[in-house]
Amino acid sequence: MEGKKESKKYKHSRQRERILEVLRSTKSHPTAAWVYNELKPTMPHLSLGTVYRNLRILGEQGEILILQNGSGPDRFDGDTRPHYHYICLRCGRVEDVPLPVNAELDAQAALVLNRPVLGHRLDFLGFCADCMGQKD
Repeated sequence: MEGKKESKKYKHSRQRERILEVLRSTKSHPTAAWVYNELKPTMPHLSLGTVYRNLRILGEQGEILILQNGSGPDRFDGDTRPHYHYICLRCGRVEDVPLPVNAELDAQAALVLNRPVLGHRLDFLGFCADCMGQKD
């Protein structure tokens, strides 16, 4: 989980810049649809396809994290510093976990794999406070 990646060169895009601003202004780990709905009032010509395309580009550039948990839509994080997440198994909500990243895990994995490990991602799974109060 390194910082910015080497990537293709893209022309500057006001839409991409605004998408990045929105992601960096929230801790909610939103979906592409949420980002689209946030920007649409001030960018009436914006399409959902444009949001998805620019989110992919921002991910390639290392400007955002793309969180894929397999059971729901991708979520996006404007905080690219190494950190852990807690994912609700019912609603898909993603929260940051305020624990220091354990670099020792990288060293242990490198020993077992006999090759360099550049970082790791770790997700904790469970139910958010809202879903814990719901009955099935």
